[in-house]
Amino acid sequence: MQSLQGKLLVSSPSLLDPNFRKTVVLVAHHDDEGAMGLVLSRPSEVAAADAVPLLEGLPGSGDPVFFGGPVQPEAFMVLAEFDDVDEAAAPIMEDLGFMPADIEPDDLSIKRMRLFAGYSGWGAGQLEAELEEPSWIVVDAETDDAFADDPDELWRTVLHRKGGPFALMENMPFDPELN
Repeated sequence: MQSLQGKLLVSSPSLLDPNFRKTVVLVAHHDDEGAMGLVLSRPSEVAAADAVPLLEGLPGSGDPVFFGGPVQPEAFMVLAEFDDVDEAAAPIMEDLGFMPADIEPDDLSIKRMRLFAGYSGWGAGQLEAELEEPSWIVVDAETDDAFADDPDELWRTVLHRKGGPFALMENMPFDPELN
């Protein structure tokens, strides 16, 4: 099995689960025991600094909290782009990783950050089975995907970047029955 860490999972039109319909998930960890990721395309109405005042003043603290997935929605995780990714609690790809919980945020070289409530999780073999259905389209991630200016358009943007027949999906309505 090849790890999908640092890849994007783009929900296919056949994925009807409301937690993941028209979403883009960054895979933060993937091995034979399971996978963990963050939905990059579901912003809330609450500012990150309002939810976690300790983040006030960091680049991105005025951005909304994002719904990272249905698992532990009461838990917060900070995804950050670092000048030095060795400062990350868990590096994901390039200079992107999780902010450590036990360090003062001002002591880190964070270029930008995004706060997530909850995460997406898969048990051993579960993600692989969903890929065979096919519920997900795997796309190479770019650091900017995690900080998209218009997260509501990220699904379309990533499908367009994948190209070929996938680009045709980008203009599908949310509910094809309304077409």
